[in-house]
Amino acid sequence: MNSSAELMTIPLFPLGSVLCPGGSLPLRIFEVRYLDMVGKCHKAGTPFGIVALTQGHEVRKPGQGPVGDGFAHEAFNAVGTLVEIVDFAAPQPGLLEIRCSGTQRFRMKSFEQLKHGLWTAQVEMLAPDLAVKIPADLQPAAQLLQNLIDTLQTRDVPHPEMPFEPPYHLDDCGWVANRWCEILPLPLQHKQRLMELDNPLLRLELINDLLDRGGKANSGSQPSAGT
Repeated sequence: MNSSAELMTIPLFPLGSVLCPGGSLPLRIFEVRYLDMVGKCHKAGTPFGIVALTQGHEVRKPGQGPVGDGFAHEAFNAVGTLVEIVDFAAPQPGLLEIRCSGTQRFRMKSFEQLKHGLWTAQVEMLAPDLAVKIPADLQPAAQLLQNLIDTLQTRDVPHPEMPFEPPYHLDDCGWVANRWCEILPLPLQHKQRLMELDNPLLRLELINDLLDRGGKANSGSQPSAGT
């Protein structure tokens, strides 16, 4: 998908996490507003948008109705990631289990909330990262990620639980930086700022600095695959 000034309207799925292009995200869905949306997207083969919350919660609290206060206090970042559904299962009524793949960043130009609580937005696509070969001084970030992938594969981690989807572009600044952005235990808005950076080399430089500082503070420890 190429960058374009044309706007498209998409449904939104606000989450307490950041997904980058090339990332993989499993979701268990049971809220009515998302069951219907995801079902329609799967049937039509259309995407939806993942955006990181700045206010509110992923799941409405008990006692909150389908409209009103339960959704009124949600707010989210203007830049998110378009996703496509790659795995879809309905193990029981009222529950969907899906896996999404991040494709391209977008910026919201306007948004509105429908009466049943679903958010939709008019968005413009942001340009994909340029392919930038990882320079020698940033190779440690790629090697650490390779080590983590090797460890997970050695442990025979089930595919649905793997934090990364092949192919593994371990020679590309943007891909490596994005995977670290997703799994490092950073504050949500820090992850958001990294994801929004247009320069993949700068993104990886900042990630490498974080890894370097973390390695010095935790000598010999291996990064976790969780957030």
